[in-house]
Amino acid sequence: MNVNFKANCLPALIGSLPMDDHKEAIKLVVEYTPEIPLWVQLPYYKEEGMMVQFMEGLPGFTHKDNKAFIDTTAQDFETRLLSFYEDYIAVTEGVADLTDSRFALTQKTAKGFFTFLEYVETLSTPPVAVKGQITGPVTIGTGTPDQDGKAVFYNEQVRDAVVKQLAMCARWQVKELSRFNSPVIMFFDEPALTGFGSSAFISISAEEIAACFDEVIDAVHAEGGLAGIHVCANAQWDLLLDSSVDIISFDAYAYFDRFVLYEDQVKKFVEKGGILALGIVPTLDVKDVEAEDTESLVTKWEQRVEKFEHIGIERSKILSQSLITPSCGTGSLSLDNATKVLRMTKELSEKVRQGI
Repeated sequence: MNVNFKANCLPALIGSLPMDDHKEAIKLVVEYTPEIPLWVQLPYYKEEGMMVQFMEGLPGFTHKDNKAFIDTTAQDFETRLLSFYEDYIAVTEGVADLTDSRFALTQKTAKGFFTFLEYVETLSTPPVAVKGQITGPVTIGTGTPDQDGKAVFYNEQVRDAVVKQLAMCARWQVKELSRFNSPVIMFFDEPALTGFGSSAFISISAEEIAACFDEVIDAVHAEGGLAGIHVCANAQWDLLLDSSVDIISFDAYAYFDRFVLYEDQVKKFVEKGGILALGIVPTLDVKDVEAEDTESLVTKWEQRVEKFEHIGIERSKILSQSLITPSCGTGSLSLDNATKVLRMTKELSEKVRQGI
């Protein structure tokens, strides 16, 4: 855990906005979450979709008929796979520079990242922290098919390459963001975890998922970053609570009661210094977004703190080891509703911190 970062119920965002201009998106971020700004993904651009944005450079990665997949039958697949591992080894052993490697983000698929760098470079005072994000290995692995339509997670060779690609891309982000002398937070977005244990993922073991997490978290830690995992619905929370992740980001608006069922693991996670990013500002149901206001969310916040206290976690720890966030990204909302979500996130954080 980076002792230079104190969460203290600061506001933070998940990553996406319903806009088509990266500079305008950064302005909105800075207006509402200046303490922990982040680079923004804009789903308006197809190349910024969460299943393709971080996959450039993977051997066999193919676009055809508006579909993205890994073609393991391509004539040059084995050659490209060998080249991939050669590059990976060169970077991890210090022979090649990560900065200019195949694992670097590009303007083509991540313009928001470079727009963010330009913004932070203009600041006279570093932010409390800066935040990046990347799609997690379970979501990419189970959501990306091969040429036959089978999820590549079930191909151990391809899964390993996917995990290493994401680990190194996350490490690259941390390295680039570290230039600003602020703690760097790197979130792995893992919506697919909501399906673990279902018939769709029945042959995937907890051990396989844990191994994926260990590798990507270790990569973030290797560059001195804080690693977070974001899940936008319910999940088997012990998979995260028992991992080495620093921050767990979850939908505390709709799924808080299910999260605290894991009370022993939650207490252990908090006791060891883990941070909870409480997604208490709704995003997934427009009716909820329109129905709530800052005062109603303050009430919900207090109810959740009381439940934490009921399971034996001191209020002071929750206040010092929590972030206040939306329950998920706002890319699918209208701009008006997305702006309301950002405003409520900021205002809720301010009201909570007034009592710290």
